[in-house]
Amino acid sequence: MASSSSSCHKGRRLAAGIALLLLLLAGNAAAYPGGGGDLRYQFLSQQNAARASMGLPPLVWDERVASYARWYAQSRRGDCALVHSSGPYGENLFWGSGTGWAPAQAVGAWLSERPRYDYWSNSCYGGMCGHYTQIMWRSTRRVGCAMVTCYNGRGTFITCNYDPPGNYVGVRPY
Repeated sequence: MASSSSSCHKGRRLAAGIALLLLLLAGNAAAYPGGGGDLRYQFLSQQNAARASMGLPPLVWDERVASYARWYAQSRRGDCALVHSSGPYGENLFWGSGTGWAPAQAVGAWLSERPRYDYWSNSCYGGMCGHYTQIMWRSTRRVGCAMVTCYNGRGTFITCNYDPPGNYVGVRPY
């Protein structure tokens, strides 16, 4: 009987462990509906990894901000022009020729500006770094992004909008 009692306790621990794992997965699914294939997750994962590396809180997907991003991406579908919306949010834009572009490529391009940002002088050297600093802006909490294939083979347009916005002159991002 002792062995069946022992295996019963092991079974309960295993069941409890599985239940905990399912709870954790459910929590992540709520944060990133659809898992890794979901566009929200694809936009958030790299940005939040970069923020975590600097001890910054993660960005959360905001449907109101995402709705704005979708509206603006649709408005650029005809020309795919890298023109900022001048809206109420911080904004990163990306354009790639042709199709087959993914959120990770846009976010990767923005984060690749990191070596150009000098924290001590709070300046960019050797090119742009404002996409990187917008992602890393300490007070930014919410993000919404969108991606469209432009008409007439003009490419792919991607935008992420940030709330509250960042990149204030003279203020360090973190």
